[in-house]
Amino acid sequence: MSQLLILAVSGFVAQLIDGALGMGYGVTSTTLLLTLGLAPATVSASVHAGEVVTTLVSGIAHWRFGNVDRAVVWRLALPGAIGAFAGAFVLSSLPVALARPLVSAFLLALGVTVLIRFARPPAPSRRRPPRYSPRFLTLLGLVAGFFDATGGGGWGPISTSTLLAGRESDARKVIGSVDASEFLVALSATAGFTLSLGWQGINATGALALVIGGIFAAPLAAWAVRMLPTQVLGIAVAAMILLSNGRTLLSSFGIEVPFFLMLAGPAAALAVALLQARWRRLARERAAAPMVQSSTHDAGSES
Repeated sequence: MSQLLILAVSGFVAQLIDGALGMGYGVTSTTLLLTLGLAPATVSASVHAGEVVTTLVSGIAHWRFGNVDRAVVWRLALPGAIGAFAGAFVLSSLPVALARPLVSAFLLALGVTVLIRFARPPAPSRRRPPRYSPRFLTLLGLVAGFFDATGGGGWGPISTSTLLAGRESDARKVIGSVDASEFLVALSATAGFTLSLGWQGINATGALALVIGGIFAAPLAAWAVRMLPTQVLGIAVAAMILLSNGRTLLSSFGIEVPFFLMLAGPAAALAVALLQARWRRLARERAAAPMVQSSTHDAGSES
């Protein structure tokens, strides 16, 4: 029962982050489950089984709100499904002792990617229609799908970050299209794990717990998007991914790190990010104050 509660909380936290940032469900839930000492293949299989439900609901919601570019969805989803199916077989064939440090190292790399993405000040948007070639989307889907299955997460961080970084495109369309295409990726990865591990390789009860936790997190994620700066959330998530997987990677080599350090790191990063956001807001207010005073003075002079 305690493990199911942990799984539900993991699903809650993962969906809260994913709903607020448009990425991170697989990476976050896999990171949290790996800290429990579960086998990487079992973790990835359970996470993807849960994602079949959450990605379907998310994709339908994005489609109804007009956040989906259908051409991008199909050109990402089909090769992504092929890559995920292959990745599931690769991860299932690796020994647990080898798979755990490899997966943690991959998640560390994703953590660095997320940190770089959100640590930089947002660039000014330039309205240009995005142009993604079919070959580019096919290659991106194959790579993101493969690493999503082998690492337990990565579809959102790899696909979304690549599309947003490479082109000045509409973030709403990018996030919606990537989320909508993830359903086929999760379904294909789950099929691959089922064929390679059998049904016993997927913890159905655990996957259901992840889904239930995610359902309760959805409205809170919407609140977080409105109340907290995206940059603050992104930096906190990156810190958690880096420290959690750093701890797992070190333990694979016999180096143990106290658990409280894993919690202290993200808390410190969140505090720094909040202070940074507060400082930037004050700087903007101070910069705007002389303009307001000047306008008021000019109006008084004219009268």
